[in-house]
Amino acid sequence: MTRRAVSSEGAPAALGPYSQAIVAGGFVFCSGTAGIDPVSGEARVGIEAQTEQALLNLACILEAAGASMADLVKTTIFYSNVEDFAAINAIYARHMPDPAPARSAPANVQLPRGLLISIDAIAAINP
Repeated sequence: MTRRAVSSEGAPAALGPYSQAIVAGGFVFCSGTAGIDPVSGEARVGIEAQTEQALLNLACILEAAGASMADLVKTTIFYSNVEDFAAINAIYARHMPDPAPARSAPANVQLPRGLLISIDAIAAINP
């Protein structure tokens, strides 16, 4: 099996020893994407803005891999405050295909840099 790293300038660069995404075996495995503006490198302010930015970043990474949000099969949303679930869910729903991918959403997760949300994803693509 071959693995190919994916990188998009439309999303923040990886800040450690990981790739934005890896394509392997007909799937795109996306690392957690946060609500960081790719131009300024700063986190957006508030859960709504960070959620929107995280999903835009995810879409850019998927596009660089030859996929789109319509190809998503699984997402995991890590977020810092369980009280934010309704706001996150409303924004998330606007970005997801029909049928929506399978999803997990663990709350009360402490994220680095004071981030409020991180979304990782798996998409299916034609190899």
